[in-house]
Amino acid sequence: MDLDWKFPYPSQRMPVFARNVVATSQPLAAQAGLQMLARGGNALDAALTAAIALTVVEPTSNGIGSDCFAIVWDGNQLHGLNGSGRSPRAWSPERFAGLDRMPQFGWDAVTVPGAVDAWFALSRRFGRRPFADLFEPAIRYATDGFLVSPITAKKWSMAPDLYRDFPDFAKTFLPGGRAPLPGELFRPVGFAATLKAIAETGGDAFYRGELAERIVSFSRQTGGVLSADDLAEHRSDWVQTLSTDWRGHAVHELPPNGQGLTVLMALGILKHLALDSWPVDSPDSLHLQIEAMKAAFAVAGRHIADPAWMTLDPAELLSDSFLTYLARSVRIDRASFPSSVILPDGGTVYLSAADQNGMMVSFIQSNYNGFGSGIVIPDTGISMQNRGAGFTLQPGHPNCVGGGKRPFHTIIPGFVMKDGAPLMSFGVMGAHMQAQGHLQMMTRIFAYGQNPQAAADAPRWYVAEDSVLSLEAGFGPDVREELKRRGHRLTDEAATSLFGGAQLVYCLPDGYCAASDPRKDGQAVGF
Repeated sequence: MDLDWKFPYPSQRMPVFARNVVATSQPLAAQAGLQMLARGGNALDAALTAAIALTVVEPTSNGIGSDCFAIVWDGNQLHGLNGSGRSPRAWSPERFAGLDRMPQFGWDAVTVPGAVDAWFALSRRFGRRPFADLFEPAIRYATDGFLVSPITAKKWSMAPDLYRDFPDFAKTFLPGGRAPLPGELFRPVGFAATLKAIAETGGDAFYRGELAERIVSFSRQTGGVLSADDLAEHRSDWVQTLSTDWRGHAVHELPPNGQGLTVLMALGILKHLALDSWPVDSPDSLHLQIEAMKAAFAVAGRHIADPAWMTLDPAELLSDSFLTYLARSVRIDRASFPSSVILPDGGTVYLSAADQNGMMVSFIQSNYNGFGSGIVIPDTGISMQNRGAGFTLQPGHPNCVGGGKRPFHTIIPGFVMKDGAPLMSFGVMGAHMQAQGHLQMMTRIFAYGQNPQAAADAPRWYVAEDSVLSLEAGFGPDVREELKRRGHRLTDEAATSLFGGAQLVYCLPDGYCAASDPRKDGQAVGF
C-alpha cells in the first residue's frame, strides 16, 4: 500500500531509510547491532548483539535472567521461538495457599530464565557470526562502564524503594546506595565474567555449569526451590506463528503462552465493524478500537495459558463465527465493561533488525517488573525475572500456578506479511499496552496509511484491566468529552510510561524504513 509520508504529530524523530537497519530502545544497543551488521553479520546476529547489550545498558527492563520471544524471516519462511521459562517443579497451588495473588518479588516469583538458551538456539540456527562475537559490545560496556541514558535513569530511580529488602540487588545496581543519574558512568559488578562464561559455553554455563550451581546454591540459601534439574531441563521451543488477515495483510503473532492471540482477536472483531467510516483520531474510530480490544482481553484472560494446559485450541478463538459473535456486542454509542485479568508489567525491551539480503527479526526480551524479582545472584549481575507473577491462583483456571509450567506472558513480537513476502517487523513494549499498541499500529498503518514513524509518534489510548481509559496528550478535548459521553471511564492522570514504546521496520522496494518511538531513549540506525 502507499504510505503517507507526512508527519502530523509532534516528534523528536525522523525515520531511517537504509538497506541494513536496527531499531531499539537504547542507542548504545542499537549501535552495537549495527556494528555487527557492518562486520558481516546478518540481521539475526545484529538482533542478538543488541539484545545482549541491552541486558547491560538497560537493566531496568531486561537482564541475563530474562525471558524472550522472537519471530524470524530467514529469507524463505517465518519461524517463531518461545524462549520463556517454566516454573520450578516444586511449585504447587498449596505453596501459595492463603495469598490473594501471586508474589511480585522474591524467589516465589522466579521462573527459569529462558533468554540465554534462546540466544544460542537462534544463533545456532540462523547466525552467521560466531556466538561469542555477539557478546563483545556487552562485555565492553560491562568492563569499561557506560553512561546511563535519561529515561533509563528515571526508571532506575524507583529501584531503591522497590528493592530495599534485597541487599544483593543494592550491591549490584545501587552503587553508593543510590541509582545512577542521567549521563553518569555505571560499571556493573560481575556482568563481564558472566557474559564471558555464557559466550564461551554456548549458554551451557547458565543451565548446567558454574553459573547454574551459583543460582541453585543461592536459591537454597535464601528460601527458593529452584533446582539444578529445573535449569538443566529448560528448553526453548520452535513454534508456528498464528495469523489473521487485516486489510489484505497477514498479521503474525506467536501462540500462547503469550498474549499475541489477543491482538489477532481484536483485529478480527474490527473486521466486522465499520472502521473505514470514521477518520483517524476521531472518537468513533477510537471507540471501536477500544471496544474490540476490551472484548479480546476478556476472552484472553479466561483462556490464554501454557498451551499444554489450555482447554481450547487457539484456532477456535480466531474462527470467524466466534469473532462475529464478539463484534455483535460492540455498540457505537456505548462503552462496555467486560471482565479482564491481564496483569500489568513494566520491564521489557523490544528490537527489530533487517539486512540487505532480506532477513528480518522481531525480538522481545523482558524481566517483567522493572529489574524483576529483586533476586540478584551475588557477584554475577544476574537479575532473576519475576514472570511467575503472571500465574493466577484461581483453581481450575488453565493459567493456575503449578510446577513445570509456563505462565501467561505479556511480551509479544509482531510481524506482517503481504502476498507471502515480509512487509514489517514490529513491536510495542509496555506490559498491558503491548497488545493495544499492536492494534494501534495495525490500524494507523494499514487502515489509515500512516507511515511507521508517524504511527509511532501518534498519541495513544490505553485501557486498564478495570476498563479505565487513559488518553495520551495529543487527542483533542472534544475526543475526551465524546468518549465520556459514551460511558468510557477516563482518568485525568496518565503516566507517559503507560503508553509503551514502539520499534518498527517496514520494507521498501530497495531497503527499509526503520522507526523508533520518541517515548524511549532509543533510536533507529542503519547504513
